[in-house]
Amino acid sequence: MFSVAIYLHALVVMVIAVVLVWAVSLRLRNVSIVDSAWSLLFALAAFTYASSVGGSPRVVLVLALVSVWALRLSVYITWRNWGHAEDARYQEIRARNQPNFEFKSLYLVFLLQALLAWIISLPLLGSILSSAPLNVFDVAGGVLWVTGMIFEAGGDWQLARFKANPANKGAVMDRGLWRYTRHPNYFGDFCVWWGFYLIAVGCGAWWSVPGPLLMSLLLMRVSGVSLLEKDIGKRRPKYADYIRRTNAFFPGMPKR
Repeated sequence: MFSVAIYLHALVVMVIAVVLVWAVSLRLRNVSIVDSAWSLLFALAAFTYASSVGGSPRVVLVLALVSVWALRLSVYITWRNWGHAEDARYQEIRARNQPNFEFKSLYLVFLLQALLAWIISLPLLGSILSSAPLNVFDVAGGVLWVTGMIFEAGGDWQLARFKANPANKGAVMDRGLWRYTRHPNYFGDFCVWWGFYLIAVGCGAWWSVPGPLLMSLLLMRVSGVSLLEKDIGKRRPKYADYIRRTNAFFPGMPKR
């Protein structure tokens, strides 16, 4: 089931939310806070979709899954960035778009994030608006979601512990989940959103595939792996060896 009115309503709500976050960023002079708000936009979209329907088992399932994922990621990013200067990515964007970056950031960063999240949220819309009973696709989607959370949350936790140890300064994290993929957190995000898509497919919302496809593109080719590794070899020479023996995205046994 697809409803243009409900889908557009969510876009309006998400735009209002990012405008408020943008206003806070002006006071802080730091647009990095958009990263903390990113995952919460999906929960906001899901609850907006759910406000138009009853509380079926699938609605409860999807709201629970997206809420856990969104809150965990937002809290982690907020904790990681707390007390630090604006992220280097945004400093580059700020430098390239002077003068008046404060106003330009509204559409270059915040509104763009809202638009991307709106498109990616399509599986949530298809799942929540469906009245079909739960089926094997919901189970498969839930299993894939759990797998994704293990890689995403587990990878973040392992990396945080690694960085907290002064003995690891300058070293490359290649232990735990990071032994099998250079980006377990991004791979986990990938699994989470394809899990949501499987749930959507189970109730006929195959048309929501642009959502996970866009998320996959962002993770692998735009703001994820490609951006993070663009110049990491220059900053961390040991990373080149890590690249040679470890898969970039999909997990696999380390190469000799």
